Amino acid sequence: MKPYKTIAKKVLFENPYWLYGCDRVEFPSGKQGEYHYVITNGSSMVLAMDDTGRLLLVRQYRYTGNRDSLEFPCGGVKDGMNHDQTAREELREETGYMVGTIQAVGEFNPCNGLLDEICRVYIARNLRYTGASPEETESFELVRLTPEEIDACIADGTIWDGMTLASWAIAKNHLS
Repeated sequence: MKPYKTIAKKVLFENPYWLYGCDRVEFPSGKQGEYHYVITNGSSMVLAMDDTGRLLLVRQYRYTGNRDSLEFPCGGVKDGMNHDQTAREELREETGYMVGTIQAVGEFNPCNGLLDEICRVYIARNLRYTGASPEETESFELVRLTPEEIDACIADGTIWDGMTLASWAIAKNHLS
């Protein structure tokens, strides 16, 4: 496949979470145009299993969909942190549980036409409750589901978050 040729790069907007770029490019056809994209530090999603075999999910409001979403704990990698640290911190912030053991089981890009983001997927076990501390923009309800209940929630549309769906596909066979 012939890659696009970058002619000029431009940052249109930055915030603490991502950078929005718009590059002037030459497409494989030879025609020139703009390519808009978002650059992030990546993200980490955690499938945390308690000692009863249930997985911890969080229900939270999603502004862009204007509805609640049932998801595995996840968050963006902040400057100065790595994926492993982010996985541990996001689990603690969102569920109140500290990780005993954690294992990276895969990774994916949630929207490769728009983002450079890599989401690393983890399985966490041997959890210890210490108390949740969500950020000021977040509110969570902890939900515990068996793998069979997760499959049912996916089938009936209750779980609709793409990152949760992708992480489940990656991690499901690593749970036993």
